[in-house]
Amino acid sequence: AKFDKSETLTLRGVVSRMEWMNPHARFWLDTTEDKAPATWEFELPAPAALVRNQGLQRDFIKVGDRLTVMLWRAKDGSRVAHALSVTLPSGQTIEFPREWGTIVKTQ
Repeated sequence: AKFDKSETLTLRGVVSRMEWMNPHARFWLDTTEDKAPATWEFELPAPAALVRNQGLQRDFIKVGDRLTVMLWRAKDGSRVAHALSVTLPSGQTIEFPREWGTIVKTQ
């Protein structure tokens, strides 16, 4: 309920931090938003769901990775978001559908 599901945004940037802990895995992305540096915090499903549903491990996103992320932004306008999909440096896209229980890997 804390994310604005009426609009999606896409950001590109470099991972500056990754946390693999409950209740949700999280990563931080350094971006250049309107040419001004900004850091965004992204929420992912719980680590157990990432492992169980797709066999993802804690290093599927690494500090220094350049990512493209489609997101729902926090309703309060802060730089906190739910990641809907992440495109990795390899070009692989991992989707985190609107229902947390299902994760889809695409090429």
